[in-house]
Amino acid sequence: EDNFGINNVTLVDGQPRTLGLRELLRVYVEFRLSVVRRRSQFRLRKREERLHLVEGLLIAILDIDEVIALIRSSDDTAQARTRLIDVFDLDEVQANYILELQLRRLTKFSRIELETEKVELQAQIAQLGELLGDEGLLRTLVRDELQQVSEKLGTPRRTVLLEGSAVASGPTSAATPLEVGDDACWVLLSSTGLLARTSDATPPSARGRRAKHDAIVAVVPATARGEVGLVTTGGRIVRVSVLELPALPPVHGAPNLSGGAPFSSFVELPAADTALTIMSLGSEGTGLALGTAHGVVKRVSTDYPAGRDEWEAISLKPGDRVVGAAELTSGLEELVFVTSDAQLLHFGADKVRPQGRAAGGMVGIKLAPKASAIWFGAVDATGDNVVVTIAGSGRTGTSIKVTPFAEYPGKGRATGGVRCHRFLHDEDALVLGWVGPAPRAAASTGVARLLPEASSRRDGSGAPLEAPIAAVAPGAHPALGRSSSVAGSAGGGDEADAQPGPAAQATERARSGLASDPGSLFDLPAPQAPRPRPRAERDDYDPDSLDDVVQTGDE
Repeated sequence: EDNFGINNVTLVDGQPRTLGLRELLRVYVEFRLSVVRRRSQFRLRKREERLHLVEGLLIAILDIDEVIALIRSSDDTAQARTRLIDVFDLDEVQANYILELQLRRLTKFSRIELETEKVELQAQIAQLGELLGDEGLLRTLVRDELQQVSEKLGTPRRTVLLEGSAVASGPTSAATPLEVGDDACWVLLSSTGLLARTSDATPPSARGRRAKHDAIVAVVPATARGEVGLVTTGGRIVRVSVLELPALPPVHGAPNLSGGAPFSSFVELPAADTALTIMSLGSEGTGLALGTAHGVVKRVSTDYPAGRDEWEAISLKPGDRVVGAAELTSGLEELVFVTSDAQLLHFGADKVRPQGRAAGGMVGIKLAPKASAIWFGAVDATGDNVVVTIAGSGRTGTSIKVTPFAEYPGKGRATGGVRCHRFLHDEDALVLGWVGPAPRAAASTGVARLLPEASSRRDGSGAPLEAPIAAVAPGAHPALGRSSSVAGSAGGGDEADAQPGPAAQATERARSGLASDPGSLFDLPAPQAPRPRPRAERDDYDPDSLDDVVQTGDE
């Protein structure tokens, strides 16, 4: 701790006063209300004055020839002003404005332009009058302007405030408050394995600038005294008490889990097992879909055991592990596999029948020799989804590609799928794959990473990877908790020391103050470095002619 003093002697209405934080905020808000009120009054007055002049010009423009003749036949300016007022029923301000206009400007005025300007001025005057007459509208405008300032100039909080939770003491820790209402909230899991819950039922926003640990792989609804399920790569589901999770304070914009706690603080998993995603334990939805590295797919029914802290969700064969899991809401989602040899297969979830917890699933994708599935998930087929792939050698990624999901045709279950990434001469496998809406990439330390722009070539090679990317997560959760999980690594090496290249650094600095747009496809696009076009990207290359070869796994 470090103690320091603040001298809060301020001038309020010309008088020195010592204010606390609440009073400081109140005085500042009143100051902003005063500024916006005076600004609106000034704008209202200016528009009323302009409207008055436009109305005078409209009167004069109806008979411009007579106006010109009247002015030319007058002995002096005073006589011309008087005659304009008498003949055209103008006031002195309007007459002076017409007299001060140059003749060439007066003749350029058209009636349509003046009438359009008059309508616009009347609408603006009405809006300003309504704003000045309604204190609620005035406060709403001040609030919106302060939020814009926060988005543009604000910096992420370095010290995260939590609602008392002793997560540091180990898995048996419990939240400090003894009386906690069973209020609705949301439970979040980051790509770095941090868990947290929101402090209220407000759905997490997708807007806001990027921050560390903001790649949220799963968002599920829950209650403060409820439980969620942690799905592991070992095919198990472990209950986690929501009350033990640190509560994030309300924020304006997208949340980040810098104040979260690692899942190892709440559950004890074997060394070879790790958390994959979280799921709700209610009866909503049509079950859980799982995909394994051996290409097995399974739909687990929702009859989860009530009296057990953990249970098996799929019976895995030796050497197999779960690579993805997703809760299904309608059963009409598309299940997607991405393999290490750059094959992508998607088929309807209705093609997989639900099975009991002890079942081992069924064939999901036909794998080539030595190939394995590296990602599995479920997406809404009608959504704006993209495919992100990173290719490399071993665990080191060297090229990245983003492609619209619509470019990949659906195939039947237990087939080989289609090629989703063409390897360069120094690449032999995909080290990361992901499918979903609005991708948001991050390093293994949670630092935000850049993504290239989308390419329409579904089997083209990627652009050079500027910096290591460890995970990709959806920037917006359309179903809030029903989106598929994501896990993967790419790039290798020490992520904490890795830095983007010059082009990526320039792009990140230029866009670091911009709020993310949930409607946009990418949060942080990066320029692609120029490179020679490989054979697969030449104009005379026909990827469709390779479909039969690709499905057999042959080169």
